[in-house]
Amino acid sequence: MNETDLSQILRGRRVLVTGHTGFKGGWLSLWLRRLGAHVVGIALPAVAPSFCSAVDLEGLVDGRVGDIRSEAGFGESIGGQDFDLVIHMAAQAVVRASYEMPVDTYMTNVIGTAVVLDAARRMPSLRGIVVVTSDKCYENREWVWGYRESDPMGGRDPYSSSKGCAELVAAAYRSSFFSDPGGPQLATVRAGNVIGGGDWGADRLIPDLVRAAETGIPARLRNPKNVRPWQHVLEPLRGYLMLAAGLVDAGARFAGGWNFGPEKDATVNVGALAELVVSQWGGRPPEYIAERRVDEPAESVVLRLDSTKSHVELGWKPLLRLDEAVAMTVAWHRRYMEDPTDMRRFSQQQLDGYAADWGRAA
Repeated sequence: MNETDLSQILRGRRVLVTGHTGFKGGWLSLWLRRLGAHVVGIALPAVAPSFCSAVDLEGLVDGRVGDIRSEAGFGESIGGQDFDLVIHMAAQAVVRASYEMPVDTYMTNVIGTAVVLDAARRMPSLRGIVVVTSDKCYENREWVWGYRESDPMGGRDPYSSSKGCAELVAAAYRSSFFSDPGGPQLATVRAGNVIGGGDWGADRLIPDLVRAAETGIPARLRNPKNVRPWQHVLEPLRGYLMLAAGLVDAGARFAGGWNFGPEKDATVNVGALAELVVSQWGGRPPEYIAERRVDEPAESVVLRLDSTKSHVELGWKPLLRLDEAVAMTVAWHRRYMEDPTDMRRFSQQQLDGYAADWGRAA
């Protein structure tokens, strides 16, 4: 499957994207519009700076303000519309914030998932649902090998636990409401730590380094030895879109859980990635201080994904080396610092280049 195949399946489809104002949701919505889909986005208002505002995404999609924590409010945002495909990305996505707001984290990531799925099951034209969770949904035993889709859900912190719970909610809805092989199908997707242009999230490595470059104040690396599966945002999004097209076109064989992680050489520690960003930056690169404070909330030390299922059954594999993913990310933010009015065109150029790589790999 290549981008042309995706366009043939998704062109003209009505797609609901929750969390379209977020970093991953914004890139996904831009790509869906490129493929010819009609996108309705529901999210809380974007807080500038954001990818959404940088590329003027609201000028491309039917964006609406809505809160997935409220069944009535979410239903009002949908306004009784019907969709072929639902991609649920809205979430509280920060581990540290989950320690400060555990109840809100569970309300958003668990109750919010149930609210979206319950609305989706009442859509007459529905063909597929993709629920985006996280690599942190697994019961992390600090293994050196990657977690597979059959491994148990878990989580030691509120964020990770909430993502494991969201997986369980999706599994219950799959067996209760989406089990008919001829009816709409439900898949869940788990990716690694994504990087890319347009991410200004709090307590995230690349955004912290970008802010350091802008302000001259060194970023602080809280857990420089922690190992994570790093990947450019377009890598898992390509997997999500391939899976979504599979649900729409072929149905039940694509239901279930799927991992979309990077190759082994892209699974490095925080300090190594920070040094790679500095080396790619050029000019006056960001500075950082690596320190591990004992009062920091606990996070997993080692986390890897096994994406064999996606490789074999979906034909998805990462296209970019880690240094290429970092280079794309640095290029986006350096362009933004030079000319923030040019970012839709520049983002579309990055999509063009990535799609060309995909075509050559296929």
